[in-house]
Amino acid sequence: MSWNQPPNGQPGMMQRPPMPGGPVSAPPMPGGHISAPPMPGQQPPRYPTFSHSVSGPMLRPPLPGQHPPALQPSDGKSIGPPPSNIAGGMKPPQNQNTFPPTSIGRFSSHPGTAPPLPSVSTQSRGDYSAQGPPISNGAPSGFPPMTRPPQSNAPISGSTELLPAPYHGKGIYSNTTHVGPPLNLTPTNSEPSSLNTSRVPSPIPNQHFDALEGQFRSGTPNSNLGTPPPGSPVPLSTPSPRGGPLRPNFPQASGSSNWAPPRGHPPSNLVSSANMAGLGNSNFPSTMAAQQPSSPALYQPAGQPQFPPVSRPPMLSSNAMAPGMPRAASAPTALGYPPGQGLPPHLNPAPGPGLPPSANTPPGPNLPPGPGVPPRPGLPPGPGAPPGVGYAAPPAPGLNHNTQNSIYGVNNQFSSMGLQNQVPLELRTFNLLQERNILTDSPVVPPVPNLPDHLKRNNCSPDIFRCTLSALPQSNSLLQKSRLPLGILIHPFKDLSHLPVIQSSVIVRCRACRTYINPFVSFIDQRRWRCNLCFRANELPDEFNFDPVTKSYGSPERRPEIKSATIEFIAPSEYMLRPPQPCVYLFLLDVSYTALQTGYLQSFCEVLAAEIDKLPGDSRTLIGFITYNSSVHFYNLSEELSTPQMHVVSDVDDVFLPLPDGLVANLQGSRALINQLLEQLPTFHQDEYYKDDGSALGAALQAAVKLLSASGGRVTVVQTSIPNTGPGKLQNREDPNQRASSKPANLQPATDFYKMLSLEAAGQQIAIDMFLLNTQYIDHASLGGAARHCGGCLYSYPGFHNMHNPAEVERFEADLKRYLNRKIGLEAVMRVRCTKGLAIHTFHGNFFVRSTDLLSLPNINPDAGFGMQVSIEDNLTDSPYAAFQAALLYTSSKGERRIRVHTLCLPVTTSLTDIINSVDQQAMIGLLAKMAVDRSINTAVSDAREALVNACVDALGAYGATLGNQQRMGAVPSPYSLRLLPLYVSAMLKHPSLRLGVSTKTDDRVHAMDDCKALPLSQLMLQLVPELYPVHILTDEGGILKEDIVIPQPPRLALNSGSIDRNGAFLLDTGTYLYLWVGSAISPTFCSQVFNRPDFSSLEDGLCDLPELENEMSERLRLFISHLTDRKPGSPPLIIVREDSRNRHVFIQYMIEDKTESSMSYYEFLQHIQKQQKS
Repeated sequence: MSWNQPPNGQPGMMQRPPMPGGPVSAPPMPGGHISAPPMPGQQPPRYPTFSHSVSGPMLRPPLPGQHPPALQPSDGKSIGPPPSNIAGGMKPPQNQNTFPPTSIGRFSSHPGTAPPLPSVSTQSRGDYSAQGPPISNGAPSGFPPMTRPPQSNAPISGSTELLPAPYHGKGIYSNTTHVGPPLNLTPTNSEPSSLNTSRVPSPIPNQHFDALEGQFRSGTPNSNLGTPPPGSPVPLSTPSPRGGPLRPNFPQASGSSNWAPPRGHPPSNLVSSANMAGLGNSNFPSTMAAQQPSSPALYQPAGQPQFPPVSRPPMLSSNAMAPGMPRAASAPTALGYPPGQGLPPHLNPAPGPGLPPSANTPPGPNLPPGPGVPPRPGLPPGPGAPPGVGYAAPPAPGLNHNTQNSIYGVNNQFSSMGLQNQVPLELRTFNLLQERNILTDSPVVPPVPNLPDHLKRNNCSPDIFRCTLSALPQSNSLLQKSRLPLGILIHPFKDLSHLPVIQSSVIVRCRACRTYINPFVSFIDQRRWRCNLCFRANELPDEFNFDPVTKSYGSPERRPEIKSATIEFIAPSEYMLRPPQPCVYLFLLDVSYTALQTGYLQSFCEVLAAEIDKLPGDSRTLIGFITYNSSVHFYNLSEELSTPQMHVVSDVDDVFLPLPDGLVANLQGSRALINQLLEQLPTFHQDEYYKDDGSALGAALQAAVKLLSASGGRVTVVQTSIPNTGPGKLQNREDPNQRASSKPANLQPATDFYKMLSLEAAGQQIAIDMFLLNTQYIDHASLGGAARHCGGCLYSYPGFHNMHNPAEVERFEADLKRYLNRKIGLEAVMRVRCTKGLAIHTFHGNFFVRSTDLLSLPNINPDAGFGMQVSIEDNLTDSPYAAFQAALLYTSSKGERRIRVHTLCLPVTTSLTDIINSVDQQAMIGLLAKMAVDRSINTAVSDAREALVNACVDALGAYGATLGNQQRMGAVPSPYSLRLLPLYVSAMLKHPSLRLGVSTKTDDRVHAMDDCKALPLSQLMLQLVPELYPVHILTDEGGILKEDIVIPQPPRLALNSGSIDRNGAFLLDTGTYLYLWVGSAISPTFCSQVFNRPDFSSLEDGLCDLPELENEMSERLRLFISHLTDRKPGSPPLIIVREDSRNRHVFIQYMIEDKTESSMSYYEFLQHIQKQQKS
């Protein structure tokens, strides 16, 4: 998909034609309905009724003496338009306000007084000079525009990936980087313009190459966008310079067309039934049974007569064969199965010519399986079906299935029989307007790629590597038809319980593309293998036939490299240019008067003293400390000293190192001095002499980079106020009156100082991590630049105070413990390769891009996630499978050079239905969130919101184009694979990063954006869609057994106010916090056994802990909370919220399905999608 500027050259104009309408021709469904005899007392129809089109007009019955028209010619080919027209094959107009499935351009991406320390001296300029090599004050500029297209399989210079030596600012740097040819800014004049909808994006106007970012950047956002009147709901878009909206605004709550039915009652066009569209109420929590509306299994448009099933004469389905017509060859149905298996006899015709017999076809429900087939095909856990094993929605790879209308046909056949509930979930069409409770008790399971068993067993875990599509389109045109984004999300350094580690003198790699041998290569013979990325034949060294596990020679398939898609090599000496660096930890601590008032220094020193022995490293580990206010303080920790010495540098405008050595000391050799320093630091700077409210953070960072330039290492910054002294000083840019504005401002850095410093640090293999403990505006957007470009991390604790905010203190201490103890990878580089024909063009995360596809990560940690957008440049016809491989080369804390390799294999398909059914909706919203953050920073938040909604509308619209008009009429149809996408998009619109009309501090918004960019998918999903549980009725039924202890598992509830009962208690897990909501009518027994309080009125507001009481109810609740925290890298604090608490909004804001003053409810959002699809 190319990005083209609108013809008028103005930004933000939406261009999109109406939804393709009219009849959609399709071949008849195999196994269609056969004419049934009339019901007793009914007259048979005069003429047989038949049709060859799903949504088109019915054919006129033949007149007497005429032969019925043939629906298919004798050669078995379908009559009708080519397959491209089935999904709206005409080329859509270009538009910028839609997330591109594939794109050449960038989406728009980044108290008391204590005795002073002895031997305190003040150094002036000239006492000592800075040691080590000269340091560049900034990265060079003036990079020429990159015109090379993305080379996904280009040969790499040299035979190995070498350890990066210190360099000074060379390369392209950005935390979101575009690599590709210049953008095509030529308008597409041959296509009609439209202001109503969007199909594909046009380029962001005023594109130019930014030498500092190393990528194409857009111009400033249009300043003429309007602002909605106060009190009105915030629109998705604002008026364009033409006067019309970029896209229609969200519908208002009033009006008959947008009326939302009262809670507990279905819409007026729903037909009552015992089940909710095939999802039995027994699958939902018993506490919610009375609140859930009964929804029909079948959808019937409003205003049409609702006849009882027995009073309607039997009708042929749209794919029924006319009597007397010969049966032509049938096309395979969805999933690649032959037709009719497991259906009643009158719906189970013999397979047509050229189709395999149905012996190996998975059987239908409650029917015996065919030979050699398990009785139940694997299904993902969900409503109406138990969890299955080996669920695979896409068909067999490499087959050209003509199944655009198969889902409609299957639903039509089953619905006419009243067997809708028996349709497999992956084949069912959901009307989201009727599926009011779309969240289920069980967690969302990512789709399993439809691969052969031997490949499926060895594929990479979705916790590490995920693609937005589990079946890749064979061509870019097919991807454009699907209207789906293509990209990958990777968690490369995740903590793993089982990781094969190989130490070998030979690491087998492809000679052409340098791919590491993996389970998805093919062996030509015992001495040759074929690469699965570039398909080159390579020689296999003799050593590879030796199995290190069995200590014997044999087949190469026995090697661990061929048995596991995630593996780690201990690299030989040729993978390094210098000895591996030691672990060096440097702590920069804010000791300004504001910082000391928060009391953080006491907490920090206590945690560090307790965890210092657990710091990763070996006997070479070094550690140092720098404190700062309006001056910078260095500490000499040399082993020959008896007490630490502090050296003060007051010249912050040109900071220097006061000592040539001793500022970083060996951890083991200077342990006594370090302990002494940690004991004295919290009180030493509280002396009246040191009550200094200055903050020279910039000078302290400059000194840190100089200090570690020779060795590299990790810098940990704890900052509590905005820097106001020396280089990099900042000013308060936030206007509190504009926090609820529809145009959030100051999302970009106020200065490039911290970004340039980060780039310089990356060149010296230094990572900067920041803990921001601010009580006022701190300019997170500017300070965050110090961490974004060198592989660092950002933590935020707003309102931190050791007395007034104990929850934030608890979270800070828990995060600091995790930060100090977790694994660390030093001087790392990562490259992601993909099959020939695929290309990676945009990266998301915290890193430094050294070349077109090489990411420099001075430090890598287990909590870092990355995203990449992928494009299809050439047709994927060389193999029925495609693969992605990520190789992470790093130095361990023990000084070993290691390579961790992850390989993901996916099938290639030519079926549009299979592509839609293969969507990983969590991976999709994870990628869209990263793209939306880039759009918000570089253009406007309103543009990002609009593009996010358009992506949802287009994805559901592409699926709707495969259905008949009857199923689309008055409905929001969705396949199983996209059923949660509108909920996720609606949640993203209410996330602090993108929400409008709600008072949101700028620092909080920017930090939420950083989380969207850098968090792993599992942690991000908890922030978007938290988990709500009723905990007042915990029992052992359905619990899980862990170490002979039963952990209760309460059902998961929908995120709306209807799920909350004043008689109960509910636990909300947001990933960052655990909120325990206590209703005002909670039983005194619960209060007594859980809180040790007689009743609700005696329960204090603001409690952050549960007492350990010896009773069954208390033990179960504490076990369940411990179970939730054990699944997370940190330990989120527990906050108890009373129903009448003044802080109850912190709980209510996560009810994402509810309507607020500035946002729509989930049901209204579905109505908006329906309106957009009609326009």
